[in-house]
Amino acid sequence: MTETITSGKAAHATAAPPALGGLGLFTVLLGAALPLIDFFIVNVALPTIGHDLAASEAVLELVVAGYGLAYAVLLVLGGRLGDLFGRRRLFLGGMAAFGLTSLACGLAPSAWTLVAARVAQGAASAAMLPQVLATIQAATAGQRRARAMGLYGATAGLSMVAGQILGGVLVAADIAGTGWRSVFLVNVPVVLVGLFLAARAVPETRSQHPEPVDGPGTVLLAVSLLTLLAPLTEGRAAGWPLWTWLSLAAFPFAAGAFYAVERRADRQGRTPLVPPSLFELTSLRRGLVMIVPFSIGFSGFMFVIAVALQQGAGRGPVAAGLALAPMAVVFFFVSLAGPRLVARYGTRVVTAGAAIQAVGVALMALAAWRSWPDLGLVELLPGAAIAGAGQALQLPVVFRIVLSEVPAARAGVGSGVMITTQQSSLALGVATLGTLFLSLIPTLGMQDALVTTLLVQLAGVALTGLLSLRLPRTIG
Repeated sequence: MTETITSGKAAHATAAPPALGGLGLFTVLLGAALPLIDFFIVNVALPTIGHDLAASEAVLELVVAGYGLAYAVLLVLGGRLGDLFGRRRLFLGGMAAFGLTSLACGLAPSAWTLVAARVAQGAASAAMLPQVLATIQAATAGQRRARAMGLYGATAGLSMVAGQILGGVLVAADIAGTGWRSVFLVNVPVVLVGLFLAARAVPETRSQHPEPVDGPGTVLLAVSLLTLLAPLTEGRAAGWPLWTWLSLAAFPFAAGAFYAVERRADRQGRTPLVPPSLFELTSLRRGLVMIVPFSIGFSGFMFVIAVALQQGAGRGPVAAGLALAPMAVVFFFVSLAGPRLVARYGTRVVTAGAAIQAVGVALMALAAWRSWPDLGLVELLPGAAIAGAGQALQLPVVFRIVLSEVPAARAGVGSGVMITTQQSSLALGVATLGTLFLSLIPTLGMQDALVTTLLVQLAGVALTGLLSLRLPRTIG
């Protein structure tokens, strides 16, 4: 009897973690695609939304920024809650909330109602998305994990480009007279399918030693991100009022207080929201640093090209979206080859990707300089395709590097930190490169403003290439 109990305990202790099958992986990747698509899907729909709801430019920026801010601020908390209460449970709850808030966006009767619904949609995304990477980390291993992470990176990059393309197609299609509302309503049937599949195919995982929520750390992280991102995203449209400067001045103090509180909690044996010890992992620290300029350039470019093609070159929403189709197609196929290339050449693949992306961005700047205003799919095709190949050799690989040494017990925290860095940088890209572009138009004109902004992005690509040289040569 004693032997039976002992052997039962031993078997339980050595039981394999739940496995994530093919259908389960597809389902969590669907959950990863939805929030990223929705960050970009409104770019080409904004002019139509503004006309239909009589919204000012500042309010339209809140439609984008409100989603991005709520998303970025709550991501780490979403990862911690998944570790605590179960990642499948949070994934299902977040996806259901995403569907309901998408419906609210699609039915919004006024601009401010849409802004409120977008903030709620961002919060739902923050509950759902960290569970994707955390589930992959906890329920896969070895080559299966490498393949799953490669597919996650491919899905993330493709979603960011496809969102803009899909937005243009849906607005132009005007399905059943819904116009711009279809860019949100399309999420509802997708969410219903996702919920059905998740209930059947996604295993439940959670931390073996769940860590309680860090209240002070959560509040201070939220304050830090808000004091930085809110003035940068709203400042130009609002005319840079006093509150924007006061907020920016408060940012370093809020960030310093957050670091001090987290460090003290770590030293006292309590569990901080973002454990400083996590940043002792070289792969995570250096990977996060590289994500910042990459994501700033990515989102800034997507916003700028949407405005330039529609308002400057006179393209419709479909043409403006489809101009980036070569980037999306090439990104997808090249990213699938990423794991094999990394296995053979190590992380120098990332450096090569930055060099290739630089060539693509330079070709697009040249096309804007030579062909304006006749700028569209044909003129942008060579540069967009080459840039897409370069991006595909960077983003999926860097995601793998960041999480390669994170313990499974902290998979939710690690995923939340990485996605928060990415999402905050995406918001910064629209705020910085977008503001630069829009500020240059009155003095330089649309063409020169676009070329100048692309050259600034080129400098950012060069920075990512230099930073990639400091990445570990191999991925654990």
